Amino acid sequence: MHRRAALRSLLGSTLGLSLAGLSGIAGLWAAAVVRFLTPNIVRQASRTFKVGRPSEYREGQVETRYQASHGVWVVRATGAGRPQFYALRSACTHLGCATQWDDSRQQFRCPCHGSTFSKEGNNLAGPSRSPLERCAIRLADDGQLEVDAGQTVKQDDSGHNPSVSPKA
Repeated sequence: MHRRAALRSLLGSTLGLSLAGLSGIAGLWAAAVVRFLTPNIVRQASRTFKVGRPSEYREGQVETRYQASHGVWVVRATGAGRPQFYALRSACTHLGCATQWDDSRQQFRCPCHGSTFSKEGNNLAGPSRSPLERCAIRLADDGQLEVDAGQTVKQDDSGHNPSVSPKA
């Protein structure tokens, strides 16, 4: 093989590899542009879900099984001589860390900055100045409790939940 043929072969293969690399980069760039232009849709579990029948809960119970999947605590209390149920968001109202139920102290505790909340969701200590948010809860037609984590309710001084506001 002559020198010119060897140089031509080397130059041709270098040019071919360069064009292949540029084509790959252009393809990645096009994919990134398409991904940027498509909307981000977050798929999440239904915000309305059933948590069982009222008879399944005992007095003073804080149900922890919905905290991981739906981000709520379900609590059975007694008010005006009858059972009452409420659902509390598990997110701390300080910076949104997930609270944990401390059964021995009967309070919710935030592991991030030390806020503590009563079983009713009222803030007791720490940097949080707001109580845990309450989610809408109702008795469904089939007799089960149904929580709507997409709506929050505000509690007045008498313990009633008079207003419902959609949660973004």
